[in-house]
Amino acid sequence: MVIALNPDEDSRLPYLLRIPQPGGDLLFRTSGTWPRAKALYCHPVGLDEWPTDAVIVERLPLRSSQRRGASIDVILQRSRENRSQLVFTTARGRDAVFWQSPRTRKQARPNVRTPTARAQGIDELHIVIDSHERYAYRFGAQQVTTVQQALPCGDYGVVIDGMLVASVERKSLADLVTSLTTGRLRYQLADLAALPRATVVVEDRYSQLFKLDRVRPAVVADGLAELQVRWPNVPIVFCEARQLAEEWTYRFLAAAHTWAITEQAALQRISQVRIDVAVVDQATPTSEPSTADVRAWAREAGLTVPDRGRLRPDIWQAWQDAH
Repeated sequence: MVIALNPDEDSRLPYLLRIPQPGGDLLFRTSGTWPRAKALYCHPVGLDEWPTDAVIVERLPLRSSQRRGASIDVILQRSRENRSQLVFTTARGRDAVFWQSPRTRKQARPNVRTPTARAQGIDELHIVIDSHERYAYRFGAQQVTTVQQALPCGDYGVVIDGMLVASVERKSLADLVTSLTTGRLRYQLADLAALPRATVVVEDRYSQLFKLDRVRPAVVADGLAELQVRWPNVPIVFCEARQLAEEWTYRFLAAAHTWAITEQAALQRISQVRIDVAVVDQATPTSEPSTADVRAWAREAGLTVPDRGRLRPDIWQAWQDAH
């Protein structure tokens, strides 16, 4: 299986996927190199579109590539992310091909239509997406404008007067289990608990915890219960599917925005974690320090900081207070 860059720069599908078959190779345009977070749409094209000077992104040896009914099962010769399937189906009355993996195939299909009404009556909610977030929500069906900026905690946030008033940490089930067993989730919840409003949203059902085969389900269930007791102000919400998790994130942030600007008591408790959400021109120098600069300053000041990764909100606050 070969994945190359699509030479057509105007195409919304930046990759070419070439799958060998007994009757001749199949070629598709697609939007990603592997269906990790969701099934990828594939547009079938002729082999004449394969460029002679193709820029190869990945060349992956196959263990098997067999057509079964209306799908092609593809198995790679690697230990992880080795199974996927190309499904030939119809969508909105048109022929379509979707590339899916076992993870995306097992995601629940709620078969519901999410409401289009504006959350809290807000004409256009401004949401900040953490610059480190991969496969971020697009909020395409909601009245939302987004900007990418480094957040001190969480993946999606609402900022009022330069202050982060609410944040949502997004988790797939695999990421939730990994961060819980490695201890990273404990520190993430501690950071979120410092905000006025925060939550963790999981793109799966709670019942899926008890179908895990590489870790004891009781360990995961007990760990989540312990974290909820320790930080009860940061709920962990299971939203069944990515679509519903995105909708819930939008509604939660809209409610937090209304709460922050309407309740006088709330305004007095707004977090002092400040971030600048203005879009900075890459050609214009900024006066904001880099993470490396703040880390070096914190060490000189005798503060404990990690060698890499994000800095805690109190470290940034200490730097702002000192400057």
